[in-house]
Amino acid sequence: MMTSCRNLDLGTMMMACGCGRRQFPSLAKTVVCKFGSSNRSYGGGNLLGSCKAVPTKSKEISLLNGIGQAQTVTFDLRQESKQPISLLNLFELVADDLQTLNDNLLSIVGAENPVLISAAEQIFGAGGKRMRPGLVFLVSHATAELAGLKELTTEHRRLAEIIEMIHTASLIHDDVLDESDMRRGKETVHELFGTRVAVLAGDFMFAQASWYLANLENLQVIKLISQVIKDFASGEIKQASSLFDCDTKLNDYLLKSFYKTASLVAASTKGAAIFSRVETDVTEQMYQFGKNLGLSFQIVDDILDFTQSTEQLGKPAGSDLAKGNLTAPVIFALEKEARLREIIESEFCEAGSLEEAIEMVREGGGIRRAQELATEKADDAIKNLQCLPRSAFRSALEEMVMYNLERID
Repeated sequence: MMTSCRNLDLGTMMMACGCGRRQFPSLAKTVVCKFGSSNRSYGGGNLLGSCKAVPTKSKEISLLNGIGQAQTVTFDLRQESKQPISLLNLFELVADDLQTLNDNLLSIVGAENPVLISAAEQIFGAGGKRMRPGLVFLVSHATAELAGLKELTTEHRRLAEIIEMIHTASLIHDDVLDESDMRRGKETVHELFGTRVAVLAGDFMFAQASWYLANLENLQVIKLISQVIKDFASGEIKQASSLFDCDTKLNDYLLKSFYKTASLVAASTKGAAIFSRVETDVTEQMYQFGKNLGLSFQIVDDILDFTQSTEQLGKPAGSDLAKGNLTAPVIFALEKEARLREIIESEFCEAGSLEEAIEMVREGGGIRRAQELATEKADDAIKNLQCLPRSAFRSALEEMVMYNLERID
């Protein structure tokens, strides 16, 4: 892949090429930003390309003569700019869309029972990032430009709301199955209201989302989102049947991660493209983009379970391993650490064995190899975006991929 953009404005420049939109002060320079599979480098792999500031005498000379003969100064963004990418900045383009969604969520749930309303308020107000509806809006705008639409449709907006409801319902049920009492630093629904109410609240939200989905009257999208709900159940069953199984293969882990995480992200991005009425090949690339981004996010989440504190995670550190859920870092570490297998298969029956296992994963190369895998999936996600025209929305989608990898730092 090789994509380039040039900003020929003089003075301080804001790059909108997907490489971070950093500013480089300059009196007269042209910024050239390139992505290419041979020269990208980011995190543990090779995602982010270099940005070049090329001095020019004037805007007119640059336009007439090109930039090939100008002196080139290369900035390594990892060295020159330490500005982290934030979701707030990424979603600035769709801030109004997200605000409308936030205003609508509680009314869309529409529960008449006060307990269900309280449960919805608890989960919607628990500091969620709204990443999935944010992606829906970004892809909707990016593909709408491709299709010549001047504004988003009602279907685009309803899809974002449905996706967030389904995601929320899955979190409520996940917390019941995992017996988690905290999420994002707050008590979970089942901890506050009991397991019975939590299960019913999740069921109600799934049902309400399905009702709104049916009212979209788009059979392709209905089938797409219905498959996601089936995948949730398949993922939970697959996880429950492989706890403490040290023979779990990487492909099994990736399939489970697709079912539990990436399936919804892929359906979100493809559904947005469908409602923009773009060509089939574009909708398929958007599906693959969501799938690869979703897998990369899940792998990074699994890395953070070993590298962040309980306070940072909003849940106990190492909780997946403690419950026997073997993720990518563990699977990779098991290839080198025979003692790790013994500890896991004993289900941490000895005092201090969990802490010993966590240290083995950290020191045995499991985290490094998992990071490489996350970067590989991120690289694939960037390639999937090539079908979109260069725009601020595509740049934000590319930065979303980079934001995910930056979470490891």
